[in-house]
Amino acid sequence: MINRRISRKGIACEAGDRIIAPGVSPGIGILAPKPSKRATEILKGSSSWRTKVRDAHVCRPFGAQDFCYSAHPGLTPGATFFRPLRGLVVTILLTAFCAQIATTGEAQVITTSRTAEATQESSLVRYLDPANGMTADQAVAYALAHNGELLAARSEIEAARAMVRQAALSSNPSVEFERKEQLGGSDNTSMISGMLPLELGGRRRARILVAQKELEVKEQLLADRERLLAADVRAKFGIALAEMLKLGFTEDLLASTDRGFRLVAAKVKEGRTPPLEENMVLVEVNRIRSTRETNEGKVEIALLDLRNVMGMRPEEPLLLRGDFDHLIAPLPVLAIATEEALRTRPDVQAARANEELAAAQINQARAQGRLDASLTGKFERMDSSFPQQGINTVGQLVPIQGVFNSVSAGVRLELPVRNKNQGAIAAAVAGTEAAKRRREFTELTVRSEVATAFRRYERAARAMEIYRVGVREQASSNLNVIWQTYELGSKTLLDYIAEQRRFIELENGYIDTLLETYLARVDMLRAAAEPKLIALASARVDAAARKVEVK
Repeated sequence: MINRRISRKGIACEAGDRIIAPGVSPGIGILAPKPSKRATEILKGSSSWRTKVRDAHVCRPFGAQDFCYSAHPGLTPGATFFRPLRGLVVTILLTAFCAQIATTGEAQVITTSRTAEATQESSLVRYLDPANGMTADQAVAYALAHNGELLAARSEIEAARAMVRQAALSSNPSVEFERKEQLGGSDNTSMISGMLPLELGGRRRARILVAQKELEVKEQLLADRERLLAADVRAKFGIALAEMLKLGFTEDLLASTDRGFRLVAAKVKEGRTPPLEENMVLVEVNRIRSTRETNEGKVEIALLDLRNVMGMRPEEPLLLRGDFDHLIAPLPVLAIATEEALRTRPDVQAARANEELAAAQINQARAQGRLDASLTGKFERMDSSFPQQGINTVGQLVPIQGVFNSVSAGVRLELPVRNKNQGAIAAAVAGTEAAKRRREFTELTVRSEVATAFRRYERAARAMEIYRVGVREQASSNLNVIWQTYELGSKTLLDYIAEQRRFIELENGYIDTLLETYLARVDMLRAAAEPKLIALASARVDAAARKVEVK
């Protein structure tokens, strides 16, 4: 420990238990406005050393009187002893400090190694199972059988089928019974009548047609929901796979960087590399470990999104199985694919069914504005009497009383004189025009979506091939060369770390191009409504009986 004591007229430096003047002890310098003279010269030029000793720079024991001094080189024996002792103490302290650094480095190496091994053993196995995991086709089948929106839409389909059966039923006849009693007398009348609507003017046929078109619209909307759901499931499946690829790449990179860290730590321990490089590699290891945690969080979020769209609870286990192989496939002719999409896409068919439904509603409104008739019938029994008496067939006087039975039949007409259902007809005509505009816009949208999907797939496939052929291998080779040149001493560690970060960025970019190509292919299948989009279509038929196992 070096302390500085400032006196009134001089500066002294305390080292050990001696005050050593500037220039006396080698290696100890004192900052002063002017350089001081040696202690021996000061003492030689002093005529009265007792009066000038306080103004001089001398070597004396701590707490000693002014007369207890010794000039250099004639220091006291204690001063010559303490200098090597001081060096020995400093050497021991430096050795202990280096040993502590080496122990800490070894502990860091062991901790990093164990963490990397634990990460490698317990990451992807929780999300990916190449043998028994769920494929994309199985995920689509499970979603088609368990998605809540589709289940509700299927219930609406059953309701629409029931409405078709209801529309096919004829109108019920009506029956009316009436009884009259005379107050204070014996007269009474009983009457029963009935009426049967004929539903003239095509009312029943128009009603059935409207119900059938409504059923057709709902069926096409259900098919369109299945198409969109299948595309959504496949897209989220691909996103989860891409995040797993990034997680696996990060873990491999973490293991590789950890091996490099142990190598650098060994070099530092041997004294061939400065400790700063060990700290730099340790920072890089921790940065990659942090990235791995982020990637694993993205995998978990992607799987939660996939569970939600499939109709699974968040706590249900889900392991995936799949890859991004065979993404490149020859494309059909754009014009043929567009025409096929216009012919088979459920949303276009639903728009056309809506247009037909509007036309059927016009016919129904017009039928309800035409003449209608109902058949009527009535039976009446009347028992009446008078307060006079008459003579019967045998000449006796009897009260005048008679029972009369009558039957009547007729037709009841509804004449469309004032209300010809003009408002409903006009509304149906406007609805037809709206349905026509929607159908035309839907067809235009289909053409645009098919063209966009084709362009997206073409560009994504080209970008993926450029990455695969002209980027990945070269980047990996560059990283290996930089590492080898670093080991030979031609490159610095900063050069290798910069190249490694560039390699990480390129590899993540390649995974992004794989995902983009996959999503573009799914988008193309969705836009063209290809049967490959819903590979397991039989799952929709016996969805209640079939159950996909999820491990």
